[in-house]
Amino acid sequence: MKIHVYRDLEAQGKAAAALFAAQILKKPDSVLGFATGSTPLRTYAALADLYAQGALDFSRVHTFNLDEYVGMAREHEQSYFNFMYTNLFSKVNIPAENYRLPNGLAADIDRECAEYEAAIEAAGGIDLQFLGIGHDGHIGFNEPCGEFPKATHCVALTPMTIEANKRFFASADEVPRRAISMGIGTIMRARGVVLVIYGADKAEITARALKGPVTPQVPASILQYHPNCTVLLDEAAAAEL
Repeated sequence: MKIHVYRDLEAQGKAAAALFAAQILKKPDSVLGFATGSTPLRTYAALADLYAQGALDFSRVHTFNLDEYVGMAREHEQSYFNFMYTNLFSKVNIPAENYRLPNGLAADIDRECAEYEAAIEAAGGIDLQFLGIGHDGHIGFNEPCGEFPKATHCVALTPMTIEANKRFFASADEVPRRAISMGIGTIMRARGVVLVIYGADKAEITARALKGPVTPQVPASILQYHPNCTVLLDEAAAAEL
């Protein structure tokens, strides 16, 4: 595990973008794993800027997102599809058929999970996966539990996650209660991982995830065993290391 600490959030976001840009330049048909939320915004903006400058070509890239809410149409303003389209896909030249997110409106959610997992495998697996971390240590929507989920699955969101996500909705009552998420096993099979964490409110969980015992009660702690994980922190998040 390689850990880098930045004073400036802009520099942190650009550093993450540089890792993804390097992956695309090295392998133009890379399979990338993307995340949503506030953590990747600076990174996606930096990648869009590199494309606008003519420095990156996304035309052969394939992407899979970590998760999507169950019961939410992709057109909903808070869907993760809409997030990705607004913040990245509409700003680069990645073909629409090359990006995929779980279908939260699938009639058979278990089948959707299995097909999503199979699609990742058919694409050759993920070359580089972007991750943030929740206050309880979750990655994707893999919440603290008794074991590390191996494959893409349906998750019941915890009250802490619902509370954290309510800022995107009119109230906590509007936050979906379930989501489809890549499993820990799916994430760990990615050939590379970029974990970005910032903010003093993440300092405690950062220390537990990076230096504490590896346990499914802190899902991100499994990344200590990943052979190619790069962690990008700001000084506040690194304060308890």
